[in-house]
Amino acid sequence: MAYSTNTIASEALQSSAMPGEETRIVIGNVTPQIDCGRFPVKRIVGETVTVEADVFRDGHDQIAGAVRYRQRGAREWQEAPLTFVDNDRWRGSFALEEVGSYEFTVTAWTNTFGSWFRDMQKRVAAGQDVRSELLEGRRLIEAAAERATGADQQRLQSGLREAATEDVSAALAVMLDDGFAEVVQRYPDRSAAAMSAPLLEVKVDRERAGFSAWYELFPRSYSTTPGQHGTFRDAARRLPAVRDMGFNVIYLPPIHPIGRINRKGRNNTLVAESGDVGSPWAIGSAEGGHDAIAPELGTEEDFAFFVQTVQELGMEVALDFAIQCAPDHPWVKAHPEWFYQRLDGTIRFAENPPKKYEDIYPINFYGPHQADLWNELLRVVRLWVGRGVRIFRVDNPHTKSVPFWGWLIGEIQREDPGVIFLAEAFTRPKMMQALAKEGFTHSYTYFTWRNTKWELTEYLTELTTTEMAQYYRPNFWPNTPDILHEFLQHGGRPAFKLRFVLAATMSANYGIYSGYELSENIPVRHGSEEYLDSEKYQVRQREWEQPHSIAPFISRVNQIRREHPALQQTNNIRFVHTDSESIIAYVKQSPDRSDTILTVVNLDPFSTRECQVYVPAWELGLPTGGAPFVAEDLLTDSRYTWHDGGNYVRLDPRHEPAHILRLSPEGFR
Repeated sequence: MAYSTNTIASEALQSSAMPGEETRIVIGNVTPQIDCGRFPVKRIVGETVTVEADVFRDGHDQIAGAVRYRQRGAREWQEAPLTFVDNDRWRGSFALEEVGSYEFTVTAWTNTFGSWFRDMQKRVAAGQDVRSELLEGRRLIEAAAERATGADQQRLQSGLREAATEDVSAALAVMLDDGFAEVVQRYPDRSAAAMSAPLLEVKVDRERAGFSAWYELFPRSYSTTPGQHGTFRDAARRLPAVRDMGFNVIYLPPIHPIGRINRKGRNNTLVAESGDVGSPWAIGSAEGGHDAIAPELGTEEDFAFFVQTVQELGMEVALDFAIQCAPDHPWVKAHPEWFYQRLDGTIRFAENPPKKYEDIYPINFYGPHQADLWNELLRVVRLWVGRGVRIFRVDNPHTKSVPFWGWLIGEIQREDPGVIFLAEAFTRPKMMQALAKEGFTHSYTYFTWRNTKWELTEYLTELTTTEMAQYYRPNFWPNTPDILHEFLQHGGRPAFKLRFVLAATMSANYGIYSGYELSENIPVRHGSEEYLDSEKYQVRQREWEQPHSIAPFISRVNQIRREHPALQQTNNIRFVHTDSESIIAYVKQSPDRSDTILTVVNLDPFSTRECQVYVPAWELGLPTGGAPFVAEDLLTDSRYTWHDGGNYVRLDPRHEPAHILRLSPEGFR
């Protein structure tokens, strides 16, 4: 950002300098900001924003400054003082107490009295005659007294009376008193203050946006009668077990009527047989479109019952928002202009050549119909918010208009700033970043395809230490209904456990698709990431109580997450050196340093691996110089005595592929 001495173009913030008078303060390189202030940075309610800026002026006078901030729409500004860091760099922080948007700027002014105070001390120490400088100081104090109010004004006026003496020493005793000087500097002359431009913004999300565990389920698979289509009330019976595993978001695929024209059959076959239920993402039929509920799942009352049950269990419902239509969706007949028309008069199917999705029509976001289309989609989202849905997982947002998302999310969050949007965009990095900047609360990531130590370290470092940390909130998924990575296909139960630990402890937000706890790992064919007998195309009922289920392991990890603030953030991750490429280790620490968690994971699901893990004890506030500290494994309740430097670790993936260690001084219980 270029340096600027301009004032903010806002009536409340304009300098009161006389016309032609120029401020001597230079403010630049204000952080945090995204794309020169075009997009807001993101935080969670209760967090603080630390603002930094280069602030300086010509000459040798001291300067002072503040971060000015307020909730968007508020009339009054609040201030947090700037403190000097180094090399003309200054810093100030303010707390985010409400969900919504805050705006902030940096202001600075010449600290005239502070400069006088500093120089006067030097003159007195040198034995100089300071009677003239006393008059200058008195004038500065008189001006401050005029700006002061209440007890501070009385204190300054009293000091002026005491200093009105021919006794220089007595006057200096008053005017150079540290407490008195502090009161004077509360009321500086800010008539020529500089302010940074433009105003910068912080988007403040609710707590669930900062810490969540998602569980995706298809309600149609939860009937207790084999082969029968399930309902919302059937799925509600499974909810206590999901809650007991520690999840707090129940994510549903589209629950709307499914098209019959070109309906896909089992395993994505082109021709559906009798009884095939089709893909939930082929939205719309004679029964309705995006605002309707598939009658096989139940009624609006049944959905309300499901939502209420989820909420009573301390969880929330997330709903898939997929902007695409089956050929028999009501919009196709009512608004053919909303779709891509081919030269032969037909509507173009969704394609990703050579793939073609014959059961789906994509939406055309551009043209004279744009306003009607956008408003209809806004109506749909508002309708589901009114039905109790405050979290949306958006399907393939990168294939839609990017400005549309900024508009839609902005409109919804102006009405309810607590609504959360997750972008399911496994696409080019810059598109994923653009969607996050436009307003998506969470973003899918490449975590699913990052499996080696180097890949994970590089990727997490990018997410948490670059500018992305200010706006890109990752949501880690080791599997989805679309993605069964080859690591899970071949690594068996140990692979599912270790990938779960990585997702749940690296990111504060993560999710799994149902069946993960049963280590379902059979692809439709060799080399494919699609599941055999995919639930996307058929009802798939499961026997949940199986001896090989990792549900107890999932429950334990989620309990650890809930109990340890260090694991409830993403950007606090720091990788720790190990001397094995098969073992990754990383530490997280709570802001107050009271909770320190070191996670060590064997990335090889087939073999026992061992190594030395090097703990930077001094940097973590742990004993150094060979003094011991405790490493307590929260997964197994085992306790080890460790020291700074190298510590031996051996992990057998057939037993437990990971340690989640609480590090604390010796004797902790």
